[in-house]
Amino acid sequence: MSERTYFWNEKKQSEFPKDMDVDGSFLQFTASTEFTKPDKISVGYESPQDTTERGGWTNKLDFLFSCISLSVGLGNVWRFPYLCYKNGGGAFLVTYSIAMIFCGIPIFFQEVAIGQYLGSGGLTFVGQLCPLLKGVGYATMTIVFLLDVYYCIIIAWTIYYFVNTFVILPDLPWSSCGNSWNKRCYNPETNETVLRSINNSGALGNLSFKVATPVEEFFENRVLGISTGIEEIGGMQWQLFGCLTLGWIIIYFIIRKGLHQSGKIIWFTALFPYVVLIILLGRAVTLKGAEDGLLYYITPRWEELLSPGPWMDGATQIFFAYSIGCGALPALGSYNKFHHNCYKDAIITCVINTLTSLLAGCVTFSILGHIALEKSTGVANVVQSGPGLVFLTYPEVVLKLPGAPFWAATFFFMLLLLGIDSAFCLVESFITGVVDNWSETLRPHRHKFTVIICILMFLLGIPMVTHGGVYIFQLMDYYSASGMSLLWVCFFQTVAISWIFGTDKLCSCIEQMIGIAPNYFLVICWKFFGPIVMLAIFVAHCIKYEPLTYGNDYKYPRWAEYVGICISLSSMIWIPAYALYYICAGRGTLLQNFKSGLLPQIKQRKLSLRDKNAGRIMSESNVILEADISPDASFSVERY
Repeated sequence: MSERTYFWNEKKQSEFPKDMDVDGSFLQFTASTEFTKPDKISVGYESPQDTTERGGWTNKLDFLFSCISLSVGLGNVWRFPYLCYKNGGGAFLVTYSIAMIFCGIPIFFQEVAIGQYLGSGGLTFVGQLCPLLKGVGYATMTIVFLLDVYYCIIIAWTIYYFVNTFVILPDLPWSSCGNSWNKRCYNPETNETVLRSINNSGALGNLSFKVATPVEEFFENRVLGISTGIEEIGGMQWQLFGCLTLGWIIIYFIIRKGLHQSGKIIWFTALFPYVVLIILLGRAVTLKGAEDGLLYYITPRWEELLSPGPWMDGATQIFFAYSIGCGALPALGSYNKFHHNCYKDAIITCVINTLTSLLAGCVTFSILGHIALEKSTGVANVVQSGPGLVFLTYPEVVLKLPGAPFWAATFFFMLLLLGIDSAFCLVESFITGVVDNWSETLRPHRHKFTVIICILMFLLGIPMVTHGGVYIFQLMDYYSASGMSLLWVCFFQTVAISWIFGTDKLCSCIEQMIGIAPNYFLVICWKFFGPIVMLAIFVAHCIKYEPLTYGNDYKYPRWAEYVGICISLSSMIWIPAYALYYICAGRGTLLQNFKSGLLPQIKQRKLSLRDKNAGRIMSESNVILEADISPDASFSVERY
């Protein structure tokens, strides 16, 4: 059997048979000239060695449920309702919808597709497409690291609630005012009142402003032991510390063998929460006053749109909920087979994510309407719109259900699953990104590296389980993984992929994988709408910057704002700093280094030919391909 050697690049055309759809891959290989001509052949990148070393999904649905588990989580049930409440209900829905259509869905698909095409995620995927902007990868890893540190705090709160549902059975500790932590408590169900901290006998004359419900006081005084501000950190909340420790132990044991081997766990964690949410929705909408809360939820207050707050929160909530810009989606996509139809999975995930947020919003605002009726106040003033909103509303509704402890335990178990499945996906995305970038050094020691990272993140989260920890938590949530830093990173990531690498090449990559070219709307969003929306919101936020507050009363001191800005800059600075380093440290002139930094340097994967109609890799009886995946050191050419 005779053989020929083919080399495909811009200098020398390949001698492929005409029926081979090779799509311009820069690979040197040896092929038999005797083969049975298939109907259509495409280049695929299947590496048995890589699959063994790096891992891959064992089932096509594992990837879909992983995306759902990652994107559908506490961002939907915890963060979406509190931001919606903070920004006036319906006005937030307007900005959220615009960001979803023009940024969220297109960029979600873009990240998954790039990760699948390159077979790598996290640090490496942007750097392969545009070496000059490899700093986007480092910025992404910084954001996801900071996110992982504070995300587990919510899991600790959830574990604390779950344990406390069994403490005083058949009652719940937040059902009454007669507890040691109650200071200004009023229970409208029983007219029970505790006013230990109010020296005004007429306090009941204005309940909505001077007293709190048992649910509110349990969260603030018992769970958080909240201090007067970030200036007063106070001592350790040891019970929360134990819950934080348990949360990290759970996360470690799930990801210790790699996320791709956790598929069946992800199936359960992705589906179970919907059963509980639907049951709670059925009860919430039947509460007295629920209609007032739902009306507040869907009615836009157009004056709110004149400030940058709802636009910033709407856009960043889409990125946060969809896990865009944190390296997780490319990491999940990198475990796919080369020809997997990730477009279908991306659309399904985004639709489910948005519907879940809207569902959680309906439950939350129905409860807020009921609480407002009991307090004789407006929905906008019923509670403080802090990050603990979900821990004020859902415990309230379970009290209205027969067998309240059972439903409380079920809800917090559900919330724990939502937090855990998102958390281990995020931690895995960080580990995958770092290991892929230094694969020769770290991959043999992946287990040890995972242990070290989990311990480090746990230690950094300890200050957030002190008495002033919730103020640190909100500072981290606002400055580290949302707001300016997330928009900044997503903007440059989109520019690198859509403008420098190019939407034409991106479309070719996607068509090569799934056999269908992206539609014009996606291309326009990638190239124009997405970057413009992100840039406009970022600039408006910088111009009309507003200091961070906790609830309606507490304003952070100036030094805390400076700390928050430094946290944002810790990720943002990577992009210009690495670009400057790349230009100055290269072997050529500054201009030559700049130009070379705009050319893709895609790491090669093993090559195989696939019959598109049969959907299988060609066997040796048809064509023999032995891929050379080690190009010379000067390899720096465009892939197409």
